[in-house]
Amino acid sequence: MDGQRPVKRRRGAARGRILDAAARRFYADGVTATGIDTITAEAGVAKMSLYNNFDSKADLVGAYLTARHEEWLGLYERRLATAGPGPAAAVLAVFDAYADHAELAYEHGFRGCGLLNAAAELPAGHPGRAVVRAHKEEVEGLLATHLRELLPGREEQAPRIAEHLAFLLEGAVVRAGLEGDSTRVRHARELASSLLTAL
Repeated sequence: MDGQRPVKRRRGAARGRILDAAARRFYADGVTATGIDTITAEAGVAKMSLYNNFDSKADLVGAYLTARHEEWLGLYERRLATAGPGPAAAVLAVFDAYADHAELAYEHGFRGCGLLNAAAELPAGHPGRAVVRAHKEEVEGLLATHLRELLPGREEQAPRIAEHLAFLLEGAVVRAGLEGDSTRVRHARELASSLLTAL
């Protein structure tokens, strides 16, 4: 075993602790209200460790947003793997993944989409806003892909219906964030299921 390996493990562990602490604080308290000192204290690392792993707070925010996107993709992939057969079940797996996200244990309860909450604090042109937009576009793209499978011979309708479902989903997440649980997202899923049945 060479002498560098333990250092790499510690650095990787520190990065993970910093990112986990930032995720908790950014979601609970907001990006702007959360300082580097708060994050390093919660992570149990020195400030220099943060800057060894992230170039700046903006870099850390970008990593947080990317990790949040990947977390949601993991929930979606698990839901997709257990969804019933057919493209309608795959569409509903998107709604189920959002409901699952709302039910995760948050320090102060569910406060809505962490990506949108962060984007609301970031100035126009901030790279983090592009990460959030890419996530929302990917979700709408997943819906459109499943809808194309659901609508053979009418595939051109898929993008419009996907946009409609994305609006339904986003509105439900906003209300769920205000109410602190997944109830509105589950209601949106029921509405989406009815819409799919009518197609």
